Amino acid sequence: MAKFYYLIGGVIMFFCVSIACSKSEAFVKAEGMIWNTVYHVTFQGPKELQDSILPVLNDVSKSLSVFDKNSLVSELNAKDRVKADPHLIKVYNASIKINELSSGRFDPTVSPLVDAWGFGIGHTASRDTLAIDSILDFVGILKTKIQDGTIIKEDPRVHFNFSAIAKGYGCDAVGDMFKRNGVSNYMVEIGGEISLSGHSPSGGKWRIAIDVPQEGVESGKEAAEILELTDAGIATSGNYRNFREENGRKVGHTISPTTGRPVESEILSATVIAPTCMEADGLATACMAGTVEEAQELLKMARVEGVLITANGSVWVPGKTARN
Repeated sequence: MAKFYYLIGGVIMFFCVSIACSKSEAFVKAEGMIWNTVYHVTFQGPKELQDSILPVLNDVSKSLSVFDKNSLVSELNAKDRVKADPHLIKVYNASIKINELSSGRFDPTVSPLVDAWGFGIGHTASRDTLAIDSILDFVGILKTKIQDGTIIKEDPRVHFNFSAIAKGYGCDAVGDMFKRNGVSNYMVEIGGEISLSGHSPSGGKWRIAIDVPQEGVESGKEAAEILELTDAGIATSGNYRNFREENGRKVGHTISPTTGRPVESEILSATVIAPTCMEADGLATACMAGTVEEAQELLKMARVEGVLITANGSVWVPGKTARN
């Protein structure tokens, strides 16, 4: 029996390939770059389907990528309204739902605040950019609406960035492509967010390990928890590798859409297991923007499972998932 280990930013995915797998259609592995990160895909099906993975992700990019100046979301950021495509509609509606469940802690319009604190591309925090109260005037997804398939902004300065949910949605989109082509056993991972279906090459559930959320520990070197999952999405969010020093203290990259300031939370990382990776991705981000108690309540209201890791250990929030 040969063992293969996949090291993933934020999680580790590993499985054993047994001799029994050779009796059925072989598993195929594919990887590449998208959205400034790496994707890894394993599926049991025709090898030529690997050529469809990147076109699916590029199609999502044309709708949701803020790095593409010609994308639909970039057009929306430059205007006060835009006719949305199915990708944008799904992610927008999911964002509204998670925003309401989290009392505003998840919000894809928070990027001007992220830029102001020096975490955005090409931005450095300064006295001028930290005019938080004025920026808050045009932050808030509830200052927008969708009407007859058109997303409308009350204030043209509202700026969307779906990065906190788009990777999860991309995983789901590739999974949907596989299902349309009769593939039921697959693992799709983009930058640590994962969509799972069916069984792994070993014949059992997919085994996922959550990184120890500790500065200085390389991703994939030490696991805090190991999960066995299938037919679910899983996403992890954390501040322990993305922060900057300010006057001797660490400032995390999670910015509160309600206060406009970096969130100080005892949560080091939040891992969420949900029916879709898109939901897990958004909910994990929302968990990082509040206290342990607020994150627990959010996951219970969303009826999903999660693990919140703090300096004092792990806090499990039970839910109905494919882990059971």
